[in-house]
Amino acid sequence: MPRVKVEFRYAGLRVRNLARSLRFYRKMGFRVLRRGRMDHGGVWVHLIFPGATQWIELNYYPRGNRFHTPFRRGTEFDHFGFRVSSVEAWEAELRRRRFPIVARIRERYENIVYTRDPDGNWLEFFGPLPE
Repeated sequence: MPRVKVEFRYAGLRVRNLARSLRFYRKMGFRVLRRGRMDHGGVWVHLIFPGATQWIELNYYPRGNRFHTPFRRGTEFDHFGFRVSSVEAWEAELRRRRFPIVARIRERYENIVYTRDPDGNWLEFFGPLPE
């Protein structure tokens, strides 16, 4: 196995109404850590509870986005996020072990690869762009 450091960082949740979800989590005591727009058009907001090291990522995918799916109760979980020291090495290891690669994204500042567990839950492995 390659020497790739893997660290659990966050859990992603799909939201139907980003403003409503932000109000809910802020009222609970979470603070906005950072926010942004994905290159494919989705919107994310990282929320952290004071003193915590992991965060919640709220994900909003507008209609027409390739990751948009109709909501049904129980489909709000989006993915777990793991930071890795080398996305390329980890992707090679996933392929070697015959895990499905369900998406590969290179954002402006991050390199991302996704796989899926047997129940369809997505796992995101993100890290720096290769030099």
